[in-house]
Amino acid sequence: MSGRNEDTSGDLALDRLVFFSDAVFAIAITLLIIEIEVPDLPVRASSAESWRALAALAPNFFAFALSFLVIGRFWMGHHERFRSLRHFDPRLMWPNMLYLMAIAFMPFATAFLGRNLGHFVPALVYNLSMLTLALLAMWLARRIRAAGGGGARLDGTDIVLAALVCIGLTFVLPILSQWGMMTVPLWTWLERRWAATRRRA
Repeated sequence: MSGRNEDTSGDLALDRLVFFSDAVFAIAITLLIIEIEVPDLPVRASSAESWRALAALAPNFFAFALSFLVIGRFWMGHHERFRSLRHFDPRLMWPNMLYLMAIAFMPFATAFLGRNLGHFVPALVYNLSMLTLALLAMWLARRIRAAGGGGARLDGTDIVLAALVCIGLTFVLPILSQWGMMTVPLWTWLERRWAATRRRA
């Protein structure tokens, strides 16, 4: 009977951890759009003025779309890995908490980038945020695997490498540095090839 109670308690603790994590993801992804200030148009603003005001927000919308996809990608990995976990392990608490802290920071990094697109420091802060998030995701993935979970075959090395490309591009062309994330499919393919070769060896 006590074993069953412990199992129920562990399941409840795991559910609470997942629900809390999902809530942080949902809030962070919602804050991305809230950070974009709606244009304050004059009462008699023409259509041309309205379009110009909207066009001025293009950098903000770019940063929003980029971060929405980045956070969404991290949520999918988080969801898949925790779905494979059958029992709660208290050693997951701190890695998950630090990971969520990096997620919660993304709306600030996004707003800083969107309002200052092309500037070195905002681009560097954003790209370092992505690298930190990717490293924490790797750490969490390994802790989940150690706790008996499985899920995604990849541990996030692809995102780490893409973030490093972004950081490198920051020192060359800050305005284009975020496009380094487009290299994720390449790193994913290489990581899968390397994993397959390691399994065969």
